[in-house]
Amino acid sequence: MSVREFVVLGTASQVPTRHRNHNGYLLRWDGEGILFDPGEGTQRQMLRAGVAAHDLNRICVTHFHGDHSLGLAGVIQRINLDQVPHEVTAHYPRSGQRFFDRLRYATAYRETVRLTEAPVAADGILAATPSYTLEARKLSHSVESYGYRLTEPDGRRMLPGRLAAHGIGGPDVGRLQREGRLGDVTLEDVSEVRRGQRFAFVMDTRLCDGVHALAEGCDLLVIESTFLDEDAALAADHGHLTAGQAAAVARDAGVRHLVLTHFSQRYPDPEEFERQARAAGFEGELTVAYDLLRVPVPKRR
Repeated sequence: MSVREFVVLGTASQVPTRHRNHNGYLLRWDGEGILFDPGEGTQRQMLRAGVAAHDLNRICVTHFHGDHSLGLAGVIQRINLDQVPHEVTAHYPRSGQRFFDRLRYATAYRETVRLTEAPVAADGILAATPSYTLEARKLSHSVESYGYRLTEPDGRRMLPGRLAAHGIGGPDVGRLQREGRLGDVTLEDVSEVRRGQRFAFVMDTRLCDGVHALAEGCDLLVIESTFLDEDAALAADHGHLTAGQAAAVARDAGVRHLVLTHFSQRYPDPEEFERQARAAGFEGELTVAYDLLRVPVPKRR
C-alpha cells in the first residue's frame, strides 16, 4: 500500500529551543523518501520519528545556512554506515558546492553507498520518475536558495456509470485502460482526468515569483513563517516570511493544506501563527508544525 505523508523532524529557525530541533523534514512518497534541509540533530530526530537511513532516496537542501544543512554530515555518514543498498541523490544550490564538499567529508568514514551529487543552478526539472516530477525554483534570501516542488503525473478516473452505459465490465475495463480503446469506445468516453497530487517545500525567502510558482495549486504546501506580521520589516530585512504573508500565498494559490514551520524563538505562543494565518484569509486545512508531527498528503480530489 502506498504511503504519502510528511514527517516533521525539526521546526526551529537559526537556533534550537527546548521544544524545537533545527530544521529537518521527510516526505514519504509511495516507496521513496525525500529528506529536506537536514539541520543539526537530524539523525537523532530521524531515530525518534522512526525514519531509517534506508528510507532515504533523495536529499534536497534549499540553502547553506547551518540550521538547514549542518546535519548533512551525520546523515551522509549514517547512510554509509547502514550500507543503504540503493543510490541516494543530493540536490543543493551549485553556488554552495564548497559547503557540500566540506560537510560530505567533514570526518573520516568508509564510503559504501553511491551518493550522486545533482546541484541546482537554475529553475527547472531536477528529476522525472513514473511517480513524480521534482522541480526547483529560485527564492529570495540572503544567500542563494531554492524551493522544491513535487508533481504527480495526471491519471484517469474510470466512471462506472459510463462504463455500464457502454456495457463494459470485468477484464474489459483493464484492457480499455491499457489499450485506450475497446471497439468504438475510447478511454476518454468512460473516464475523466484525475489530477496528480502536488507538494511544495518553501524555506527561507522573501515574497518573490518563485514562492508563488511553487505554491500554485498545491495539495500540501510546507512554508516558512519565521516572523509574525508585526515584524514584517524585520522579516524582509532578513529574507523571511511572516505568518500572514505565507497564508496569503497559500490562499491565492488555492492550497488545500498549509503547514507553517521555521519559527523564530522570540515568539512563545505558536497559536498566534495560526490566528494571523486565518486573519490573512486562508480557509483551507492549516497546521502549525511541531517536532515529530506526521501530516498525511490530502487524498486526491
